[in-house]
Amino acid sequence: MSLNDKIAKIVEANGANLYDTEVASEFDETIFRVYITKDGGVSLDLCADISNELSPFLDVNPPVSGAYRLEVSSPGLERKLTKPSHFKYAIGEKIKYKVIGEGKGKGVLKEADDEGITIQTKDGEERYEYNQLGTVKTYFEF
Repeated sequence: MSLNDKIAKIVEANGANLYDTEVASEFDETIFRVYITKDGGVSLDLCADISNELSPFLDVNPPVSGAYRLEVSSPGLERKLTKPSHFKYAIGEKIKYKVIGEGKGKGVLKEADDEGITIQTKDGEERYEYNQLGTVKTYFEF
């Protein structure tokens, strides 16, 4: 079982879902970020509870070598979609996307499976395989 699978179990035991993890460097500091989602939203208390459970686990199973800071948070309203699970979770949301060699577009994510996505655009439905896509992000209009 991978480290992410073990982290996912801890997150799920708290009623949330693991969205993603990342390692970032900011101001000469290494940060291990754990992004979580939950129907109805993610609260600060939930992030704190999960952080408190992950800390001792990650002390024994470090995600990076050397010192790091743990952050647990929501991926936010506007977030990158990089994995099939991200796309599946974002069905019904507005997205901006780049198609490799073709340009940019935006629309509503209608379907997502393990091979690709279908987007409802102003011109109709468009289907793309994941390997055709560059950056894809959800966005929110105020």
